[in-house]
This record gives sequence, structure tokens and C-alpha cells, in this order.
Amino acid sequence: MPRFFIRQEQIEDGVITLKGDDAHHIARSLRMAVGEGITVCDMQGNEYECRIDGFDDDARVFAKIISSSKSETEPPCRITLFQALSKGDKLDTVIQKAVECGVYKIIPFESERCVVKVKADAEERKTERRRRISAEAAKQCGRSIVPEVSATVDFDTALKMACDSELKLFCYEGDGTEALGKIISEKLCQNADGEYPDVAVIIGSEGGFSINEAQRAKDNGMELVGLGKRILRTETAPVFVLSCLVCATELK
Repeated sequence: MPRFFIRQEQIEDGVITLKGDDAHHIARSLRMAVGEGITVCDMQGNEYECRIDGFDDDARVFAKIISSSKSETEPPCRITLFQALSKGDKLDTVIQKAVECGVYKIIPFESERCVVKVKADAEERKTERRRRISAEAAKQCGRSIVPEVSATVDFDTALKMACDSELKLFCYEGDGTEALGKIISEKLCQNADGEYPDVAVIIGSEGGFSINEAQRAKDNGMELVGLGKRILRTETAPVFVLSCLVCATELK
């Protein structure tokens, strides 16, 4: 069933009004008719099974709520992915797969060894495209939220933002790391209320991180973690880490 995301103010008296691209997609691309069903998510963890009740050309679509329920598709652990800029369309792939794996938020950043650098005149356009990729992936995999994709930040800002999370995983191929599995088993634990800590995952570019960056991360309270005996590509590492986190918290 087609899935759409709305704001709470779009719900009134048991009817949801879909506008803009969503309305056009329903009316023109999907060619749906009155009486057909859609699923609508309000970004607050609620899902609504709806029946299309009417059209205002392709400007607005009115959907009557048939039933509502709490979403069961969101993971129990809130994970923020900090992903270094990479060449080509690798970041686009990372965003898509990270959303499928259950990430809560994605923050691109520029590090010392990034080949790709931020270009101010193109940043807004790239950020908007990345947000569309997140939205499409969320629809495809049945998420109840669209994970936010922020504008690109610098390395120090990324470290500062990561400090908001309780568990901070800095993925590093150099010396002085602990195995990811060991950190997960020791520190990714439920509290007395059954809640997991918020997690920040920091992944480098094709060239990884410099020794200086790793030391700054450690000085900021990050856990330097190794991902095993093989060197993973920048687009593989986040999917690997997220999968390990989901396995530990959701697939027990």
C-alpha cells in the first residue's frame, strides 16, 4: 500500500489532506481513485490506514482515516550517522541503505582526507537531493518517520554534535581501538526503563581518518572502534555498523 508522510496539522476531523508532490503523485503518477487505500504516517510514530475520499484536481487529496496504530517499524535504539563526504554517488547509497537499516538522522561532514570538498553554491541543492533520497527510502521500507539529513558540517562540528549521544562510536582502522562487538556487548545496554542509549556512529571517507583526527575524537570521549580484520569501503562500513547495532537491539 502506498505510504505518505504528513504533519499533524494536516489531520482534521478524521480526514487527512495531502498536498503538493504527494497529491500529484497519488492523482497523476499512481492514478488512484476514490475508495482506494493508502498508509499515512504523522512523523510522531503513528500510522493511519486511510481511504481516499476525494480529489481537488491534483492540488489536494482528501483521505478518511479508517484506523490508526502505533508504528512497529522503528528500532528501539536512536542512531545518528555521521558520514564523511565521498566520491561519486556513494553518499547517496549510504543514505538509502542507512534509512533501511533504521538510522534516525544522517549528518554528512568534511574531514582531512575527503577528496570531495563542500562547495557553498551547490550545498543547498545537494542537501535537498539527499533528503529526497531519505524520504523515498523511508517510504519503500515502511518507516514511520523520514530520517533527517542535515547540511554538511566540518569535522569539529561533527564531533561536537556527536557528544549529544550517550554512546559515541568512532570507526577507525588504526591502532588503539576496541572491537565493535566488545563495545556493543558492554555499553549498548538497556536501562531500568528498558531503553537503549542514543548512539552516534562516525565513519570516515575513502582515506579514513588521520591520527590527529582520531586523537581529537578520543579526547572528546569517543569510543575508537575497529570493524574487524578486513578494511571496509566507506559505503560498506555504515551498513555494517548499523546492522550490528540492529542485530544487538532489535533481533534478539
